[in-house]
Amino acid sequence: MLSFLPGTIRGIITVSLVIINLFFWVIFLLPFAMVKLLLPPTTIRKPVNAVLNFICTRWASCNKLILKLVNDIHWDIQGDENLSMDKWYLVLSNHQSWADIVVLQFILNNRIPYFRFFLKQELAWLPIFNFVWYALDYPYMKRYSKEFIARNPHLKGKDIETTRKSCERFKDVPVAVMNFVEGTRFRPEKHKNQKSPYKHLLRPKAGGIAYVLSAMGDHLSAILDVTISYDPAATGLWKFMCGRVSTVRVRIRQMAITDEILGDYFDDISFRKRFQEWVNRLWESKDQCLEELR
Repeated sequence: MLSFLPGTIRGIITVSLVIINLFFWVIFLLPFAMVKLLLPPTTIRKPVNAVLNFICTRWASCNKLILKLVNDIHWDIQGDENLSMDKWYLVLSNHQSWADIVVLQFILNNRIPYFRFFLKQELAWLPIFNFVWYALDYPYMKRYSKEFIARNPHLKGKDIETTRKSCERFKDVPVAVMNFVEGTRFRPEKHKNQKSPYKHLLRPKAGGIAYVLSAMGDHLSAILDVTISYDPAATGLWKFMCGRVSTVRVRIRQMAITDEILGDYFDDISFRKRFQEWVNRLWESKDQCLEELR
């Protein structure tokens, strides 16, 4: 509707509306977050979680409406059939820029449960943010290095156990856990430094996926392999908000969670090798998909 405006003006309008939208819905979120904090979990967890998820979904829906209002983007999406708000998903995606989060929110909001990200344990101490993360049941990830375990052998396996306990909150509430497998945004210089064998992707970090599967494998219904493609010259959240991306192509593939990808990645060398081979095959397929989309 406003696509006739100069790009910078559209970017300012989009960002302003997104910020206003955020504060608007936070006003509704905070009272229920306080209730969840103060009352016994067994009494109010399910109804309060339902309200909080509803608020987050409405917030994301408004962001989607803002994007449609300001920018004229053609969305070419395939594979988004048969998704459900009542299932547990692990979402694996390539990562070009922070705009990918906007894209995923746009195409999957109200199709699957609201996204959660694994947070580092150190972030639990940030004021205000930790309260919001607690209210939305963001799981914390705690990883001990090999050196630390060598000095404290009695803590072996405790990191996974801590994350499993964090994920117990998802037992009765469907969620979608998001994972950018490359661990960082794609940049030509990073691609060159890594000597990546893939044309359009950085090397995948298998350990991150294995960590989530180890912590949540029993709860997950399926894996969503998401491939996102748009003009590499227009990467960047600001450029995206300014309407410099005219077409976004997304391919979604549902994958079953089988015994092949469940095991002890950190202590079972044989399983680790098989799992890394599985991830490499997944990434080869994604690289070919990106080649076709471009």
